[in-house]
Amino acid sequence: MAFERIRYEGLVELSAAVLEKLGYPAHKARITAVVLAEADARGVSSHGVTRLKVYRNELEGGHVKPGADPEIVHETPISLVVDGHYGVGAHISEFTMKRAIEKAKAHGTCYASVRNSNHFGMAGLWAEMAVKEGLLGSAFTNTIRCAVPTLGKERLLGTNPIAVGIPSDGDLPWLLDMATTTAPRGKLGVYKRRNLEMPEGWFVGESGETVTDPSEATSILADPTGRWGGLLFLGGAGELMGGHKGYGLAVLVDMLCGPLAGGPWTRDVFQTMDANVGHFFSATRLDLFGDEKDIRRRVGDMLSALRSSAPSEGNERVYVHGEKESLRRKEALESGVPLDDATFRMLKDFAAEFGLTPPEKA
Repeated sequence: MAFERIRYEGLVELSAAVLEKLGYPAHKARITAVVLAEADARGVSSHGVTRLKVYRNELEGGHVKPGADPEIVHETPISLVVDGHYGVGAHISEFTMKRAIEKAKAHGTCYASVRNSNHFGMAGLWAEMAVKEGLLGSAFTNTIRCAVPTLGKERLLGTNPIAVGIPSDGDLPWLLDMATTTAPRGKLGVYKRRNLEMPEGWFVGESGETVTDPSEATSILADPTGRWGGLLFLGGAGELMGGHKGYGLAVLVDMLCGPLAGGPWTRDVFQTMDANVGHFFSATRLDLFGDEKDIRRRVGDMLSALRSSAPSEGNERVYVHGEKESLRRKEALESGVPLDDATFRMLKDFAAEFGLTPPEKA
């Protein structure tokens, strides 16, 4: 699979222009474009600008209402409940996290739940938003139904990612961003686009058999009437290797993003005309736990010890969560964001359709 590199800002500008042509207001198009470009820059192509096609389909299917604005429907000094009114997921998330950060700075912490939203991009970007303000941050979301509970075969849950960020005194914070499934749904599309075979343990078919063909997997998930087969949770099938633990994490995320937000859990997301994705965010001041500088130093010491620990045979070094993405982002800003041929052609097609300047190679 060949790759092309595109200037970061050029990628944001083109993606925003496409979203505006599709009907997004300019400011909502811009934050969405930044979220997508950031994913590609960090090497998380499952959540990158290839999602423009998905967002178009959701818009044309009536699942997203670009003109709708989020509304705070319940709040206390340390909590928020937001109704997104089926608007743009990235805009709703930015709105919510900004207010959570404001409350955390004023009162120490804030928890925020969101109902009736849409896909919000990389979960880690929203946790990182709090980290950039010197706060501990977290972000969770439920998703479209695509995964089977441990010991079951019916699709009931989503990839339900977890993201947590903690500042340090060094150049890098600790930033965990992970699906609770063995792979995010979007990665199936990446493997299909790049003609790659999926590893065993990612996906099972309608009878519980292993599926390694990404075309077969995406076809199973695309069937609107289908209920059987889907992604497996961390630990894989069964309980021997801990599949029930990944399943438990997914249920935890759904509890936070569904019942706590006054919205549906994954089983019922995208089952009506309107999207009704739920999110959960938090922001917390470090000084609730003591001296902030000392906490940052201790976090930095721990990260340094992990990064300098002995690697296993065949590996150069040990990384901490968020580090690889940070290194990829630095390279992307210097040399251009890498896009596979299929995604580059998609951007060219969008540019031609809407009379926009086609993507320029870096």
